[in-house]
Amino acid sequence: MSENSQNINIQAIQSLFQLQKEKALRLRAEPLQNREVRLKKIENWILGNQEELQKAIFSDFGKPYTETTTSEIFPVLAEIRHTLAHLHRWAAPTKIDAPLTYLGTRSEIRYEPKGVCLLIAPWNYPFNLCIGPLISCLAAGNTAIIKPSEMTPHTSALIKKMIASLFSEEEVSVIEGGAEVTTELLSLPFDHLFFTGSPAIGKVVMKAAAEHLTSVTLELGGKSPTVIDETAHLNDAARRIAFGKFINNGQTCIAPDYVLIHESKKEKFISLLNEHIQSQFGGGKKVDENSQDYARIVSQKHFQRIDALVQDAVQKGATIELEGSKNERTRFLSPVILSNVSMNSRIMEEEIFGPVLPIITYSNDSEVATVINSKPKPLGMYIFSNNKKFRESLISSTSAGAVCINDCVIQFTHPDLPFGGVNNSGIGKAHGHYGFLSFSNEKPSIRQKRGLSSTYFFYPPYTPLKKKLIDFILRWVA
Repeated sequence: MSENSQNINIQAIQSLFQLQKEKALRLRAEPLQNREVRLKKIENWILGNQEELQKAIFSDFGKPYTETTTSEIFPVLAEIRHTLAHLHRWAAPTKIDAPLTYLGTRSEIRYEPKGVCLLIAPWNYPFNLCIGPLISCLAAGNTAIIKPSEMTPHTSALIKKMIASLFSEEEVSVIEGGAEVTTELLSLPFDHLFFTGSPAIGKVVMKAAAEHLTSVTLELGGKSPTVIDETAHLNDAARRIAFGKFINNGQTCIAPDYVLIHESKKEKFISLLNEHIQSQFGGGKKVDENSQDYARIVSQKHFQRIDALVQDAVQKGATIELEGSKNERTRFLSPVILSNVSMNSRIMEEEIFGPVLPIITYSNDSEVATVINSKPKPLGMYIFSNNKKFRESLISSTSAGAVCINDCVIQFTHPDLPFGGVNNSGIGKAHGHYGFLSFSNEKPSIRQKRGLSSTYFFYPPYTPLKKKLIDFILRWVA
């Protein structure tokens, strides 16, 4: 790219930002019904272009069509419909009761749009994690610039086509490109940034946002632990973990990253897990390249990274309990199960983000929290146990973005639960009402009545009577 063309692109981005800034101010005065119209436009487009979406995502990393429907299309449609059903209530001012010292006032919280928002989407669920945040953004009355991932070019191009067909560029616009485009976008004073990706890039986004004191929602990741104790129903655990771990070829930010299992249950669990992997993804046999139900790794670079994690673990003493075929050219990597994994291996220090599941055994319940707390706070924690005392103890002694008991990953699609991490795994919450709040400024409004006000008693001069009244309030009222 020449210096002149690069300057033109930068100027175009800056001009677009200015257009959206002006539009965002006008949107503040529009009726709520206009927001609903925008959401319905997206809903109708999705319903009319499902096959085109399936083809685009399959072209990017071989995701089965039905898996695209359940993990990309369904969650977005559900988010739209849930938002449409509740938007009037969410957007209505919330009345606030007045304490005794504010007797006579009327207070409420109003929900105003933040303004121009930047949505930086990841590659692993390229439609869901791009359009999902857009729903909350538009519901709150904002404009949006979307930066989809360059790792999934077919889906990104389709999203750009969709947005251009539904909205003017001053309302919603898509800008494609690599890191240089993201850097330029992050240099602008957006009113809110919504980023989904790795903790490492999340730090870059947050640092850029700090330059403009821009609020952020960061959906990151980390090593989500899965705990299986002596009381767990092993067949249920194996079946649900097989799905949660290996759907999308393990490229899921909330996928079980490693298993902590009581030593007495290890062998049986591995056997059952192998059976369910074959049943779900291999048609009853080992998963191979003929499987129609198993996605591919997004790129050769990521394939090499995951394969290197496995080799490092094996060199440090890990045992391969399950391993099938792999093909770097086609980016096919069958499920891998590891046991006897060293805590010093890279696979126990880095987020795997692929179809490899390390299994760590424990003998004493107290060991579990120690292992989990030795790592950064995860996005999710999964506990398979029928022992309520154990579950409650583990939940209270650890920290995670969400906890799911006797299942995994289902917390993402619950419409009334906030989704997000804590510290290293994320900042802020998304989905439903929580997503609406993330893109809104909760602005308090208080109205004082005419005439005598309770606040007059705090005005100077501070007479002996006022001092006694203030002392009384401190002791009995405040």
